[in-house]
Amino acid sequence: MSARITDARVVVSSPGRNYVTLVVETSDGVVGVGDATLNGRELAVASYLRDHVCPLLLGRDPARIEDTWQYLYKGAYWRRGPVTMTAVAAVDVALWDVKGKVAGLPVYQLLGGASRDGVLVYGHADGRDVPELLDRVEAHLEQGYRAVRIQAAVPGVVGTYGVSKHDGRIYEPASGARPEETTWETTSYLDFAPRVFEAVRDRFGFGVHLLHDVHHRLTPIEAARLGKSLEPYRPFWIEDATPAEDQTAFRTIRAHTTTPLAVGEVLNSVWDVQTLLTERLVDYVRTSVSHTGGISHLRKLYALAELYGVRSGAHGAGDLSPVAHAAALHLDLAIPNFGIQEHMGHRDPAGEVFTSSYSFADGYMHPGEAPGLGVGFDERAAARFPYEPRYLPVARRLDGTLHDW
Repeated sequence: MSARITDARVVVSSPGRNYVTLVVETSDGVVGVGDATLNGRELAVASYLRDHVCPLLLGRDPARIEDTWQYLYKGAYWRRGPVTMTAVAAVDVALWDVKGKVAGLPVYQLLGGASRDGVLVYGHADGRDVPELLDRVEAHLEQGYRAVRIQAAVPGVVGTYGVSKHDGRIYEPASGARPEETTWETTSYLDFAPRVFEAVRDRFGFGVHLLHDVHHRLTPIEAARLGKSLEPYRPFWIEDATPAEDQTAFRTIRAHTTTPLAVGEVLNSVWDVQTLLTERLVDYVRTSVSHTGGISHLRKLYALAELYGVRSGAHGAGDLSPVAHAAALHLDLAIPNFGIQEHMGHRDPAGEVFTSSYSFADGYMHPGEAPGLGVGFDERAAARFPYEPRYLPVARRLDGTLHDW
């Protein structure tokens, strides 16, 4: 008789920030882990898994990954959405972890083997002003990065997205009962952004890839203006230029600029990006393993993207656990249309809870050769870091109107 799932449990912990981890055990003693973290809505996914999914996993064959995926997706009737797809992703990734351990192979080998020697990653550099940003770009280059995301505080705009208050590592607010409120002014930003790129290019030249996150702040024609103004500085991409729900908005942007476009970290299924891909409206799709149904579904999304010349650029901020980052690296290494991988890293005490076999050198990462995902999870250590309520900020325009964050 084949192995069966004997236990599935959810662990919510906060070793520096909140993570939701699914632990799956099988009758032959193999343990797999999946990431179910949804930043700012962690407990919704934890409840979805604990109350509605985990009981359904008991007794199932862990090797039947695709069947389990379809069971949880089609069988739920209420499909898609970030909570559902994050929960399904956690199960899917945990089962791939189990399968790799049973086979004695890293997950990327089960996906067809490596398509490249390493995974190009980009780090985050920000500054409260341009000189500070330049110093942090230099620090990234000294660490070996070949690609850097650049963000700088817009003069007169309080709480500019992507700019840390302290050490350049965390720019989201600390725990609290309510979200922090920031301000936004589009005109100031559109005037300032080209000057930021000009300063970075003047100091470091064109030998480094520069990326920039707009974070859904612009209308389509504003985004087109930004893309056009940045063309002389050759950005690797501008990310999430408009709210991602309206895929057709990118028709306007695409018609006015040749700056590469990336979108997708808040999208959760292949259907959410179908128009973007089939009309070639973006150059990079940024959906993540943990929010897009896991390895099984994201691999299908990337396969569709390949047909239309679109590459991957998966979300990989610190609000996803090392489990998610490892899963992304395995998929990155295997797919033919890989583009780049976000790598913000994880701060201690996360290292007390998670261990990983992935590595970074000369601007590239590799998931390692450990069986499965190559990530260890210490539940006893996780228990020392209880959940802390946290919220993403909200933004208001200078007249008080609530704006996209």
